[in-house]
Amino acid sequence: MPNTEPLRYVALGDSQTEGLGDGDDTTGLRGFADRFAEHLAADTPDLLYANLGLRGRLAGQVRAEQLAPALALRPDLATVVAGVNDLLRPRFDAAEVAGELEAMFAALTAAGARVVTVTFPDITSIAPLARPVRPRLLALNAHIRAAAARHGVLVAETGREAAATDRRMWAADRLHASSLGHARIAAALAEAVRLPGSDGTWKHPLPPLPASNAVRTAAAELSWLAAFLGPWLGRRLRGASSGDGRTAKRPTLMPLDPVGR
Repeated sequence: MPNTEPLRYVALGDSQTEGLGDGDDTTGLRGFADRFAEHLAADTPDLLYANLGLRGRLAGQVRAEQLAPALALRPDLATVVAGVNDLLRPRFDAAEVAGELEAMFAALTAAGARVVTVTFPDITSIAPLARPVRPRLLALNAHIRAAAARHGVLVAETGREAAATDRRMWAADRLHASSLGHARIAAALAEAVRLPGSDGTWKHPLPPLPASNAVRTAAAELSWLAAFLGPWLGRRLRGASSGDGRTAKRPTLMPLDPVGR
């Protein structure tokens, strides 16, 4: 990757790209895209970075709302990460969702950008109530790989690594990566683009956790249902989105400040 001219990196996506699970709306969100930008800036200090990601967005909304602004920024590098919100809707078609992603892959690569995406981990081992969506997730990952191959898009295979399903990689809502999880995703992206210093350690498992008994597991499921899944379902029934009224946190290309923001 050249490091003699400013590198223009634009991140497109939903809440994961925005950074939910890594910080908060009071102190500020970080997330994998910010962290990946820091990896890039270590190699290309005059990096310019924009983050168009917005929580609650379906893949089609990411395409409709973010693709044109992203192209206008003339990125050298782009990440496209979306589709999880689609997985959780009553109606889901893996080919249709992947088609929205592929349209972004095609447009960005045609404009000369190098594009990177990810596959999604199967977190049903830590969220048993999510087991019905497992076939959807596997189908979406297969379509993402195929679409990426057609357009020369790089894939960070976070969906194939056992470490990605460790509960410590996930925030309390089990829908967003934790700070550690976001850091691992950023490292996977850095490895995908072959940044100097990338060594695959993001795949390494964490130390084992103590065994949990059935009572604690059931209590954790009920707590998650009340605190996170219930409110999420309520928004869906009202036709509301967690991103309503919000705008992208970093809509224009800017250099990173000294602390990586």
